[in-house]
Amino acid sequence: MPTIPSHVQLLLDSFAQLLGRELIPREGSEAEQAEQLFQAPFVVVSHGTEADPILNYGNAAALALWEMSWEAFTQTPSRLTAEPVHREERAALLARTSENGYVDDYSGIRVTKSGRRFLIEQAIVWNLTDSTGSRRGQAACFDSWTPLDS
Repeated sequence: MPTIPSHVQLLLDSFAQLLGRELIPREGSEAEQAEQLFQAPFVVVSHGTEADPILNYGNAAALALWEMSWEAFTQTPSRLTAEPVHREERAALLARTSENGYVDDYSGIRVTKSGRRFLIEQAIVWNLTDSTGSRRGQAACFDSWTPLDS
């Protein structure tokens, strides 16, 4: 895994390339941008390209929402953020993202570490591609979610 500031640059560069706008203002050093994204008032997550992709980034909002430490979050297979009944829907979303580069209309149910369920609304999911064109994973961001009764 690259350093966190370089991974944040991958997140930001891929988002800007695919969506034609910035996720956050690109001011300051890479380390300052990494801190700004970590403290952003919206959720940002990403996973790698493993056969069973592992989460490799979650900002403070994501860690709080999923009730995990950085260490626990970045060792979690991303499929475990959805309940088993919703994993097919999640897989279809990721396939649609792979094909189209990004989707900006995703809504779906996710589950926290303690089992609390919530509905994500209007999430953006995008492919992560490095400067050589190699696929490096996928990321998502959203600022709207609704807790659901268990």
